[in-house]
Amino acid sequence: MTELGAGGSAEIVKADLEGLARAAKIVADGGVICYPTDTLYGLGCDPLNPSAVTRIMEAKGDRKKPMPVLVEDLAAAEKLAHLTERARVLAHAFWPGPLTLVVKARTALPQNLVPDGKVGVRSPKHAICLNLLGLCAGVLVGTSANLTGMPAATNPAEAMNQIGGRVDLILDGGNATLGVASTVVDLTQPKLSILREGPLNREQLLRSLRRHRVR
Repeated sequence: MTELGAGGSAEIVKADLEGLARAAKIVADGGVICYPTDTLYGLGCDPLNPSAVTRIMEAKGDRKKPMPVLVEDLAAAEKLAHLTERARVLAHAFWPGPLTLVVKARTALPQNLVPDGKVGVRSPKHAICLNLLGLCAGVLVGTSANLTGMPAATNPAEAMNQIGGRVDLILDGGNATLGVASTVVDLTQPKLSILREGPLNREQLLRSLRRHRVR
């Protein structure tokens, strides 16, 4: 696996069945990959592996903020987080899609991934990414593929330019569909809080909750 600061660049491989299998093996062995999603390219590893999580944080440039986790489906999210009724309603309405739900994490997740006991979970609307998740036990760290403070990568070339020497493999799935980060909503407080507005806005979320008579 690539050592940080060792120079060189990660191999870019096509996101076909062989490439996905190679990426999944790297994740299982504790490595770090770059992969396409519906919003941006992401950096991924096994979210239950503290050492791999640390590698991603260092690859991004000593990232301090908690990192989200992409999930194959609602069942996979339930294994990592405590989903409230509000969370389930929004997940059913907008997953797969560009909505990250910040909820209380289960104790299985390592401290360096969820230092405040919360985790952001999202199911992407992207066939390649969902296939990869299926090969990775349904879960992958899903932080954006960029150095901290720099623009997020929307294709393999941009990812290579920023973090090519800091990951073990880059999956080429073409350009990210949306090219913008997901909407992030914090559901751990009584009042819904938008931490980042992306493709989905507050009114869309509130309308869905009202329709199901959930506050």
